[in-house]
Amino acid sequence: MFIVGADLAWGERNRDGLCLIEASRRRAVVRAVAHTSGDDALLAWLQEHTDAAPLMVMVDAPIVCPNATGTRPVDRLTHKLFGRQHAGCHPANSTKCPRPARLTKRLAAAGCKIGWDFKTARRLVCEVYPHPAMLRLFGLDRIVKYKKGPVANRRKEFRRLQALLRTCLAEKFPKLKLNDEMTELLTTDWSKPVEDKLDAFFCALIGYHHYLHGQGKSEVIGDRQTGFILLPT
Repeated sequence: MFIVGADLAWGERNRDGLCLIEASRRRAVVRAVAHTSGDDALLAWLQEHTDAAPLMVMVDAPIVCPNATGTRPVDRLTHKLFGRQHAGCHPANSTKCPRPARLTKRLAAAGCKIGWDFKTARRLVCEVYPHPAMLRLFGLDRIVKYKKGPVANRRKEFRRLQALLRTCLAEKFPKLKLNDEMTELLTTDWSKPVEDKLDAFFCALIGYHHYLHGQGKSEVIGDRQTGFILLPT
């Protein structure tokens, strides 16, 4: 199974972080990390690295977003479930962020089914959300605040995120082998490209957790019609 994490830019200007894990029940390895720009480059990278193999694409962006205005029910639900931990979603609609749904349609045309049950489809595209997933996998009371604020604080929180990830990998994912670039990213000082790639790795990690444990240790909030998010329990 190939598991791709995509830290997808909602708009057209910023770049996307990508990470590929190749997994079996016995072992897994990080095969590639990338920083691409635009739909065509992302899809070309996927084609180059995964070809027609079984695939799960785990996207940190609103891939199902039928509402033209306002916000999705699942986004409101994240505030109800995780608001106290500061892990609610940004409001998403197809006017504000058309790119994720557009890219998802191209992935669907290439054979990726929208959903989370890899037992019913060889190739899937699924939405994930790192903040509440980190709360659960790391055992935190509040999110790691490396996304906003003064640069010095972001750098400090990013170092904390890297330390939490290293501990989590050792304790919960001992069979996952990192490549040299990912090993370096777990100790490299913060920059936006480093953040994007590490976010992509965490998205892939959510998918790997789901692949290993199935729905017994995963939860889906929302629905396929109005938007959903896969989370570890």
